[in-house]
Amino acid sequence: MDAHLAGRPPRTFPFPGNSPTGQGRWVPLVAACLGTFLLLVYATIVTVALPRMAGALHADFGALQWITDVYTLALAGLLLGMGSLGDALGRKRLYVLGLAVFTAATLACALAGNVRLLIAARAVQGIAGAAMFATLVPLIGLAYTGRDRARAFAVWGAVAGAAAGVGNVAGGMLTQLLSWPWIFYGALPVCAVALWLATRMPADRARSTARIDWPGIATFSLAATGITFGFIRGGEAGWGDGPTLLGLGSGVALLLAFAVVERAARRPMVPLGLFRTPAFNGLLLASGAYYLGAFAFLPVLSLWLQNGAGLDSFGTALVITVQPLAFFATSALAGGALHRMPARWSVGGGTLLVALGDLLFLLARTGASWQELVPGLIATGVGAGLVSPVLPALAMAFAEPAHSGVAGAAANSARQLGLALGVALLGTVFHGSVPGTGAGAAPAAYAAGLTAVFLVAGAVAAVGGLVAWLVCGKE
Repeated sequence: MDAHLAGRPPRTFPFPGNSPTGQGRWVPLVAACLGTFLLLVYATIVTVALPRMAGALHADFGALQWITDVYTLALAGLLLGMGSLGDALGRKRLYVLGLAVFTAATLACALAGNVRLLIAARAVQGIAGAAMFATLVPLIGLAYTGRDRARAFAVWGAVAGAAAGVGNVAGGMLTQLLSWPWIFYGALPVCAVALWLATRMPADRARSTARIDWPGIATFSLAATGITFGFIRGGEAGWGDGPTLLGLGSGVALLLAFAVVERAARRPMVPLGLFRTPAFNGLLLASGAYYLGAFAFLPVLSLWLQNGAGLDSFGTALVITVQPLAFFATSALAGGALHRMPARWSVGGGTLLVALGDLLFLLARTGASWQELVPGLIATGVGAGLVSPVLPALAMAFAEPAHSGVAGAAANSARQLGLALGVALLGTVFHGSVPGTGAGAAPAAYAAGLTAVFLVAGAVAAVGGLVAWLVCGKE
């Protein structure tokens, strides 16, 4: 749990000239929030634009899926390795570099003349996003202490929640009013401001002088990439597909190799003692479970809203935005208090509330009305809003200062892996429960498919929440 909850002062390193009363003390937070906003917006903004991209770039369905999936693949696969590099090389340095590359990749996406170039540029966006995501959370944790630290993480959590809703709506509006390249052109001014603010952030002092654990970084990054690829491919091509099995099998083998490498390393990228702490393991499980339970169902829910409830893409985006609005309100109003709350209530209780929200979605069985989804969207948004603001600080509190970045990245990596697995798993459950769910399927068919989806999502979130409630309560 968080450092102050364990009866010891938070592990922080003051920034020069950034005391609680100094000028510009919120510059690190604004810079980090802009970076968070950008990398999370671009996880969702392309979804609504995919049909327009298909016509303009003459892309088939498989290529369109990878415009979205390659970003998730890079982000989930490289987070932990980037966290280790940030600990060793300096978090500000890696964050600024990642933001600069992200800006260039965003411009390359807008200028892409064919689908292969667009997929390649999106991959670079994901790599740069991993560098940003792995370092911005430790930078916030190291910049602030006491109440300022709690406020900073509350604001960061609220911005993260808002980004999810803005991505869907902005993607629909920009594509409909202008054209699909403008979902990338439109971000360039924001990237420029974020980059300027990032260069004004004081250099962090929590920098390890130890030799970088390249074997550990390589084996874990390849393992996470293989597993994430297997999840994505399995959801698209089936779990018996050759590349799916190859990705999952190689990922598991490399994960075992990573454990061997870390045991032999003099200075491992991840202190193995972390994984001997039940509360830290419970935190990682809850990280993946609440993200799966709260967000992995959105693709199939979008399908139901358009083909089952008869909404257009923009109306679908507006309905789904109920969830990030609830997330934003919860993080903004309760974020500071959450840091003074026992972890079993914030993480365990929040994840259990996500599970309850999944079960509320079962009301959709009674008909094809989008209004029936509102209670579930609110509950899952509030539950995620309870977990998200405190999760990075709780994870970093388990590690020594020199490894705080990789500890925070481990929690974020667990979230992304949970989302990748959830999207693939719930998509398989949905289509397997109701074969042939196409544009002409009856609303009852979609409702039956959603029943299976939300039962699975709710069960996963309930298990993660119960484990976090039990083990985090012992710390």
